[in-house]
Amino acid sequence: MALRQFGAAAAVTVALALATPAHAVTEIQWWHAMTGGNNDIVNKLAEEFNASQSDYKVVPTFKGSYPDTMNAGIAAFRAGTAPHIIQVFEVGTATMMSATGAIKPVYQLMKDAGEPFDPKAYLPAITGYYSTSKGDMLSFPFNSSSMVMWINKDELKKAGVTEIPKTWPEVFEAAKKLKAAGHTTCGFSNAWASWAHIEQFSAWHNVPIGSKANGLDGFDTVLEFNSPLHVKHLQNLIDLQKDKTYDYAGRANASENRFASGECAIFLTSSGYYATAKSTAKFDFTSAPMPYYPDAKGAPQNSIIGGASLWVMGGKKPEEYKGVAKFFTFLSATDRQAKLHQESGYLPITKAAYEKTVKDGFYEKNPTLQTPLKELTNKEPTENSRGLRFGNMVQMRDLWAEELEAALAGKKTAKEALDAAVARGNAMLRTFEKTAK
Repeated sequence: MALRQFGAAAAVTVALALATPAHAVTEIQWWHAMTGGNNDIVNKLAEEFNASQSDYKVVPTFKGSYPDTMNAGIAAFRAGTAPHIIQVFEVGTATMMSATGAIKPVYQLMKDAGEPFDPKAYLPAITGYYSTSKGDMLSFPFNSSSMVMWINKDELKKAGVTEIPKTWPEVFEAAKKLKAAGHTTCGFSNAWASWAHIEQFSAWHNVPIGSKANGLDGFDTVLEFNSPLHVKHLQNLIDLQKDKTYDYAGRANASENRFASGECAIFLTSSGYYATAKSTAKFDFTSAPMPYYPDAKGAPQNSIIGGASLWVMGGKKPEEYKGVAKFFTFLSATDRQAKLHQESGYLPITKAAYEKTVKDGFYEKNPTLQTPLKELTNKEPTENSRGLRFGNMVQMRDLWAEELEAALAGKKTAKEALDAAVARGNAMLRTFEKTAK
């Protein structure tokens, strides 16, 4: 009896559905690499967009680490099953650009969809990283960060350091005082070795990493980070490594706990470390801009971004692209960007969102979240500080770190290591250039 009643009810439901005009909802697939709380943020953004209208449904899917997500997207495109949107970390930009036909440039997407879009509305340092030399944005900025210097205020005070260091010589002096005060294993350190001492160091001092605006103006770029300034800096690190006034802490960011544990009272890493520092550090801390050499002309310039952007994959239907464009407009809304920045620590991608956050007085209570923005907007970006776009960048970072490690271990001089890093990197770039054409 119950089964017959269920069948009758189902029949009525089907009949009603057939009698009612169907409203087709266009699904937008979004592949990303966000974990933990960041994954929750992605899901919340999708839910809010889906609730704001009834024509499109954004479906976010976690696909693993940044390299895993990028590789999955490229493989899916070749198989004809690519998502509409894929989150790619900043050093994957050249790889995405060279994937002929695999992407739909964001500036073209927004134009075709008739959505309002002004690249000048976005923070210049962010826009420059994801744009062509003509200013055409290729991907949509999403979670952006930069490198800052994290400071254990309690330990600096104990060591008699009364002011937060601003220059490299001041960092070296503070680190020596920290060592004398008991920090025997680490005066100062950093995560992300090549990002800190090659990429960010170069941009912050307004010197080139490579020709052709660090590769942004062409894949035929040539590396140039073996200049006298680079050699001087690496030599200083080599000298300080001998007694652990400086102590190398690896290629990636597994070493960040050396700051939270109190071991390293001065530590350079991503501004995205904020949430972890806030939940794990049991001392008074803050962030400060990266140090610079005061005798370097043009320093400090501006920092370059880390994090990731959203790329739109090629081969989709016009209606699907219209949905993607509307989603990007939704993400760019000033109030939403300001709220996202203030709640998550992501940088606001638009000038208006930044200005609103300043006007709201948010940074007066949360100064650490303003540090990366001050760095990114310190000066108008130059050819040396707009960003970088090198092919095979993920593999090349390991190569550069390998040479830095050899120098810090006393196996090579600073010049030998940087000359080798440049030569080996150029060979890798020439290989990429052939495949990218």
